[in-house]
Amino acid sequence: MSPENTAAAFFTHKRDRESLPALDWSRVPAHVAIIMDGNGRWAQRRGLPRAAGHRAGAKSIRESIAAAIELGVRYLTIYSFSSENWTRPADEISGLMSLFVEVIRVELDSLQRMDVRVRVIGDLDAMPAATAGAFRDAVDATATNGTLDLVVALNYGGRDDLVRATRSLAVQVAEGKLDPRGIDDAAISSRLYTAGIPDPDMVIRTSGEMRVSNFLLWQIAYSELYVTSVLWPDFKRGDFLRAVIDYQRRDRRFGGR
Repeated sequence: MSPENTAAAFFTHKRDRESLPALDWSRVPAHVAIIMDGNGRWAQRRGLPRAAGHRAGAKSIRESIAAAIELGVRYLTIYSFSSENWTRPADEISGLMSLFVEVIRVELDSLQRMDVRVRVIGDLDAMPAATAGAFRDAVDATATNGTLDLVVALNYGGRDDLVRATRSLAVQVAEGKLDPRGIDDAAISSRLYTAGIPDPDMVIRTSGEMRVSNFLLWQIAYSELYVTSVLWPDFKRGDFLRAVIDYQRRDRRFGGR
């Protein structure tokens, strides 16, 4: 079946079907990154504990993975837990860590069937052993998959990413292995957590907040930003489709004019 026909079978809601003709299959972004925001507000509006919002948000991750594959996106990066999130209440953090383990184990078979490779960026060593172990197992189990790279930002911060890269370069300079004049964009990029992964073409932020929250600060220098008021647990495949269509309407100039 053609991509158009499979997409019509995948995007079944009326509004989604109406959006599909605007999609240009030749200009689908290779890398989409998402700042998943709004779980707490979603739960609060329903009189539920924040944990319920996080659990509901896991379903939107499934939706976005499936939509990315359907549209031909090659890399999908999700901001799951930032290095600043440790300041949240201890019971919320504990619940999140348990949820991470549960979700990655439950979803592993599905990720395998969809040929999804799991990658992790961030300081995994500083995560609880069970959480880190579950993600390392998923990374190992899916290492040969190649339809979509799901890049999970876990205990990640953009400034920390740059500090780590700078320290690595400084050590090589101090050891006489690197001439400071040889430090360029490529030298820095190769020492970031995302080394070998292309920079995001588009960053989606849900819940309407107009900030990047220390996410991929180097990598999103020329990414297109798409902000939606939809709270993350309500973000479905059709929302992903409309974000991609909006991206295709942009004129990406990269500072050229």
